[in-house]
Amino acid sequence: MATAPAQAATPVGWEGQALDLSAAQQQSQGDGVTVALLDSGVVPDHPALKGKVTTGPDYRQDGLHLGDPDWGQHGTAMASDVLKVAPKAKILSVRVTSDKDNEKNLPKELEDLRKQSDSPIAEGIRYAVDHGANVISMSIGSGDLFSSFSGSEAEAVAYAIRKGVTLLASAGNSGDTLNENSYPAGYAGVIAVAATKPGGGRADFSTVHTYNDVAAPGVGIISAKTTGGYEPINGTSPACALAAGVVALMKSKNPSLSPAQTNDVLIATAHHPAGGESALLGYGPINADAAVKAATSPPKDMTGPVAYKGRAHFAAPDGTSKTTHPPLEQGMWTTGLLAGGGGLVVLVGGVLLARSGRRIR
Repeated sequence: MATAPAQAATPVGWEGQALDLSAAQQQSQGDGVTVALLDSGVVPDHPALKGKVTTGPDYRQDGLHLGDPDWGQHGTAMASDVLKVAPKAKILSVRVTSDKDNEKNLPKELEDLRKQSDSPIAEGIRYAVDHGANVISMSIGSGDLFSSFSGSEAEAVAYAIRKGVTLLASAGNSGDTLNENSYPAGYAGVIAVAATKPGGGRADFSTVHTYNDVAAPGVGIISAKTTGGYEPINGTSPACALAAGVVALMKSKNPSLSPAQTNDVLIATAHHPAGGESALLGYGPINADAAVKAATSPPKDMTGPVAYKGRAHFAAPDGTSKTTHPPLEQGMWTTGLLAGGGGLVVLVGGVLLARSGRRIR
């Protein structure tokens, strides 16, 4: 019986040393972890991906299919970046966008998708959670279909976190020009990943924002092409995919690691920038080796629900009930009444004067 061809590893560039990847992979390879990739689709028979990809639904539903030029370019590259870090992890591909959606001046019908009760990304998150994903990687954000807030997406993020699934998203590629919110990176509970350049500084295109948590290499990252082979790409997209691979290593080492613990470990073990956390790189570039080591003994997760043991209703700090109103202060009431009365007199006088003027004319 013929044996399946061995998987060809995606070439590792400067990002390997920046992440301390070799040491991290000596501890974990991502065994038993499924990373859901919410993207433009993944070509499963690329040599770097063969036997590693399960294809889920297409929530973008734009009529494109595997083999079309605008299908799977971005997603295939991201899948190879995840597996570059966690070679024994599995990829669950859920299509929520098209390669065309990164273009400017999107048609209005595309923008309207996110105003529906369930946007493609919200449906993708829920599907991934319900089909065994341990990590969700979303290299989508500013400049494309998913750049504004969506209530259904926020609810889906909360659903994933309650189920113990860690979510990561690219911070965006708008640099420091507008400082606009980029979603899904801006949702509470999502780990927002900025991009670094060789040397550890912020890549010029990486969005500057206060919700940035950590950073990962994002310049000249060798990634898979849909037509076979590889090419270098830039963006917070590969930074997010590499970070998701690191989380896969962590989750493989400690399957009970919660989303909050994952975030805390990444932050605690990052290469902290001078001056501490900032909007440029969050808490700093990821140290994969240190993060995997720390995953075995994470800090206690304090994010669980806590029963309220106070009074039957919430009250303001001074004890005033939220369901009743304090008596109106007499002085303020009198002042307001006098002011209102004076204004009424002036108004009436003006009307009478105007009428009188008309009679004279």
